[in-house]
Amino acid sequence: MDTKELAKGLSEGFISLLFFLVLLEVTLQIYTRIAIYYDVEMSRYAVEIKQKAENPKIGHVHTPNASAYLMGVDVDISSDGFRDEEYDKERGEKYRIVVLGDSLTFGWGVEKEDTYEVLLEQMLSESRPTEMINTGHGNYNTSQQVNLFKDKSIEYNPDKVVVFFFINDAEQTPVRSSWLWVSRLRSVTFLWSRARGLLSRGGDGQTFESFYSSLYEDDQPGFIEMKNAFLELKGLTEERGIELQVVMIPELHNLVDYPFAAEYAKVYDFLTGNGIDTIDLTEQFAGYEDAPGLWVAPDDAHPNA
Repeated sequence: MDTKELAKGLSEGFISLLFFLVLLEVTLQIYTRIAIYYDVEMSRYAVEIKQKAENPKIGHVHTPNASAYLMGVDVDISSDGFRDEEYDKERGEKYRIVVLGDSLTFGWGVEKEDTYEVLLEQMLSESRPTEMINTGHGNYNTSQQVNLFKDKSIEYNPDKVVVFFFINDAEQTPVRSSWLWVSRLRSVTFLWSRARGLLSRGGDGQTFESFYSSLYEDDQPGFIEMKNAFLELKGLTEERGIELQVVMIPELHNLVDYPFAAEYAKVYDFLTGNGIDTIDLTEQFAGYEDAPGLWVAPDDAHPNA
């Protein structure tokens, strides 16, 4: 094959590939407007709602007053960056609780009025006037939650802080990518999602369960960081006379033979051993056979309403 034929072949291949990618992008742009696809929705959340935080220990925060339609529900962010109502920093007469957490607390895929923060606020208000400020952010670990509290939500001078803990809260704080704009392309998100799925089934033998279990080995930096964050939060709240409580939420893939019982027991023992009031909800869900019935979508095990 001479040089001209080689160049022609490469050009035709490039044009064919470009045509395929454009067609894929257009198809996915149309499809994802009528169907919910988890990875695309997460990418949209990162681009349309999040922004880089000034504090690298936080990583990212919500853009004030941002809004988007994600996972089939409206998401509206307050002027202070929370998926909640506007609250004055000055205290009123209501008992005030600041809620820390990740995407479960944020209410991923759930209407705002159906989030457990709103429902708890309503239930508690039957006994005494209560307001709960939801500071949950998707993709936050415990360290990020505590640093956000130090930087921002401590200014609300709460009576109580409640941390909603989840199995992935011992992950290390991610570095926000400078290539995040690329995720606006549905084709990039789709192809990366497929490639990641294939890689996760590679030959290293690591499963979903073993990955999360490995986070809680004593020498893991994320686990060490998580424990230090809890102790720091305990110190901050004690100094100011603020109540502190942790609520542990089970992972919803397998509730019959729960794979993270040892990890949750380890965290529970650490918290209670350091005088932190803790509730583990795992037992309340134990043996539930229709775990997918609790999911927000068939490919997304975030809890539904």
